[in-house]
Amino acid sequence: MGPLSFGSSSAAIGLDIGTDHIRVAQMRPAGANFVLSAYAMVDVPMGAVVEGEIVAPESVSASIKELWRRSGVKGKDVSIGVSNQKVVVRLIDLPFMERAELEGAIQYQAQDYIPMAVEESILDFQIIGDYMTSSDEHMMEVLLVAAHREMIAAAVQAVEGAGLRLNEIDVSSFAVVRALMGGEAGFFPEEGDASSATGVIHVSSGITNITVVERGIPRFNRVSALAGNQFTHAIANVLNLTFDEAESLKVKVGLPDVEAASSQLPIDVDEQTAQVVQEALEREVNKFIAEIRRSLDYYLTQTSQARTIQRIILTGSGAQLKNLAGYLEKGLQAHVVLGDPLTRVQVPANLQPVVTADRMGCVTAIGLAMGGTGA
Repeated sequence: MGPLSFGSSSAAIGLDIGTDHIRVAQMRPAGANFVLSAYAMVDVPMGAVVEGEIVAPESVSASIKELWRRSGVKGKDVSIGVSNQKVVVRLIDLPFMERAELEGAIQYQAQDYIPMAVEESILDFQIIGDYMTSSDEHMMEVLLVAAHREMIAAAVQAVEGAGLRLNEIDVSSFAVVRALMGGEAGFFPEEGDASSATGVIHVSSGITNITVVERGIPRFNRVSALAGNQFTHAIANVLNLTFDEAESLKVKVGLPDVEAASSQLPIDVDEQTAQVVQEALEREVNKFIAEIRRSLDYYLTQTSQARTIQRIILTGSGAQLKNLAGYLEKGLQAHVVLGDPLTRVQVPANLQPVVTADRMGCVTAIGLAMGGTGA
């Protein structure tokens, strides 16, 4: 999928502005692979980014400046991603027309498919393909992206306030798919037959992106507020702890093993506390699974050719929750694998410690940088 572009970009710097952290990755192509030349992350002030939307651009700008001081990134041309409730992705069918004609028509057609006013939105689209109906009508599939203009303006303000130049705004979920599944020009090779599709679940601290890739195209995306921080808040509420205390317990204890009769608990957490933590996490994860199932079922009931989603790729910092993959596999009746964004990336020795520590969280920044190289 083509990004919402502000000029053409050859930049290879991906800037991922998340709820709790900002990450930057700089890469260059090396044949079919990539070489990472810089990577770093910094904390975001609490409340500056809420559920993927920048609400305090000045605070975010200050964090980006600090990130540049730490990272060793050379250059100021960046690609960023957006992912929140003010970004809408729709696969639509329209009568066939040439691209130039579609560029004008999409402004009028889009209002039928998006829940916000067209005049308040920035639109982008990608022609996926064309086909003939049973009545010999020539139709085309178009992937439409609409982003709220004020939300985009806040992102632009945050980036430019840090002294950077913004060349591309991509949909974060498409960057995630690019990092995990590869491909060129926004289309991704996919394993399996035509009757099945792949789900990509990216769990960050503030939001979860649920994406479906079918026949090499990311055809569906939904954003959920059920994510890593919600799991932590559930523990904090039931045990009356601070957020940081609850986060530490979440990481240490995790979910019980769905395959084992008993779980091995950390030695510094008593059994009663661990049980309360696991029960709180199980309640939230059951809600999480139900949310994902509703999204996947909705996709399958639409015009999709796929009848099943047999494979789920799980990624993001929140995917590190112990035994989460097992719960998803059981609840969704699909094969769940942890996605690795570094499969095609060479990481130099000096960056190995920081990248390895953030292997699950770096995926969006990596995918944005890949997009900046033209991959």
